[in-house]
Amino acid sequence: MSNLNRFIGMGRLTAAPELRTTDTGIEVSTFTIAIDRKTAKGKEKATDFITCTAWRQTAAFICRYFDKGGMIAIEGSLQSRKYQDRDGNNRTAWEIQVDRCHFCGGGKNKSNIDVQPPDDEEDRRGYDYAENQGEDELPF
Repeated sequence: MSNLNRFIGMGRLTAAPELRTTDTGIEVSTFTIAIDRKTAKGKEKATDFITCTAWRQTAAFICRYFDKGGMIAIEGSLQSRKYQDRDGNNRTAWEIQVDRCHFCGGGKNKSNIDVQPPDDEEDRRGYDYAENQGEDELPF
């Protein structure tokens, strides 16, 4: 029996995502999205802040086309990691390992977006694009 670990969520970026490169040359971006939670009628709105990490082409794509406050839909898996804080207390961090993202509104600069799919099949993972776009159509 296989396990199922799939997260799908849509929210707003709390800050502009930043692209970093590991010592081994792999691109990575860690960012947070705010997702509103349904509450009882008359109750104050609740928001969850979800930490997300994207790697390689997906990270570069997110950093290029999304900005603070932008709506984004992500797909990935939930992962935990254990660490010790400065005081030596054991802690657990939960985050989404993003493997796909989708536009849910305008990009950083709608008039200049030219999304081209990656050349090989392995690099296509993590992209959500329209394949046969018209000349004046946007990719979302």
